[in-house]
Amino acid sequence: MSKILEDNFYSPTCGNISASRVMEEMIKYMEEKPERFYDIIVGCDSSSGSEPTFPVVVAILRVGAGGRFFLKKIKYPCSQRFINWKNRIFQEVLISCDLALSLRKSFEKKIQSLKIKTNYQFRYIHADIGRRGKTKDMVKELTNLIRGNGFEPKIKPEAYIATTLADRYS
Repeated sequence: MSKILEDNFYSPTCGNISASRVMEEMIKYMEEKPERFYDIIVGCDSSSGSEPTFPVVVAILRVGAGGRFFLKKIKYPCSQRFINWKNRIFQEVLISCDLALSLRKSFEKKIQSLKIKTNYQFRYIHADIGRRGKTKDMVKELTNLIRGNGFEPKIKPEAYIATTLADRYS
């Protein structure tokens, strides 16, 4: 597993749990209502300042009927500074891609090994960027980065995992 999956995640439902337990909880949630469709989405935000925190969220949505989320706060050592806000936004997308790639691969292996019949997609990354405001010049580059990693980007106002949920913890 990727280094990003090594430390614990926080879940309001389960408390602090490992990445492997995150996958177990997601599967358990899907098994409660296997006839439903599920979206698994990753999004990240960051706090401003010289030592930003990057809350990255994995959400599993039971489409039309709520969902669950798992949060991990990533901090960098003081020696690693972000020269400007654009570098920080770029890092948000890199963190999201790293977590989504690692988790999707592990999750699909787990689903296959358990031979579970599920109806889900793990294809979106929500980025805290938009066509208005100061990130408008970064949209094309960052959405292409997300696509290049095999995911579909969602930006403001559709990027609610990053702009609402992760934002609460930045």
